[in-house]
Amino acid sequence: MSRLLLATRNDHKVSELDALLAPHGVDALPEDVVLPPETGTTFEENALGKARAAAAATGRIAIADDSGIESAALGGAPGVRSARFAGENATDAENLAKLLREAPAGSALTYVCAMAYVDPEAGVEETFVGRCTGTLSDDPRGPNGFGYDPAFVPDEHPDRTMAQLSPAEKGAISHRGRAVELLRGYLDSR
Repeated sequence: MSRLLLATRNDHKVSELDALLAPHGVDALPEDVVLPPETGTTFEENALGKARAAAAATGRIAIADDSGIESAALGGAPGVRSARFAGENATDAENLAKLLREAPAGSALTYVCAMAYVDPEAGVEETFVGRCTGTLSDDPRGPNGFGYDPAFVPDEHPDRTMAQLSPAEKGAISHRGRAVELLRGYLDSR
């Protein structure tokens, strides 16, 4: 079973998806592959753009995701701009701090992940979307996860943030875990 090429420069995503996609597994993107900017208006558009670029550059089956958080109190923001919510080169901490300043504690949140699959040889392109709903905590807590995880309280575990869950607990309910489950079902059926 051949490994998939993951179109990302995010080391957290590489290790998380390698575990979630076992036994398929993923390989990190070669340094010389240039990914397009995330200029799409949907998570699906951004994920497909990255997977297409990686597949075209390498000739391999590539997957990519675009994910983010939507705040009901902010009209769905930051959405596709989640990684740049506090500015183009914002850190995870800066993005999280801005969300905590602008949205009230206890307000509804949704994590969204679109996973794209591109097989250049077969000419196949598919997308799989996973969601996880929850609320905004009043303060960040937990050593695990990244991004907005320290302030995202999932509906399935209302006593803990995503950053307080074990990797297995998070993988079972996360937006990325759910999108990957759909992708894995697709891969297993081929």
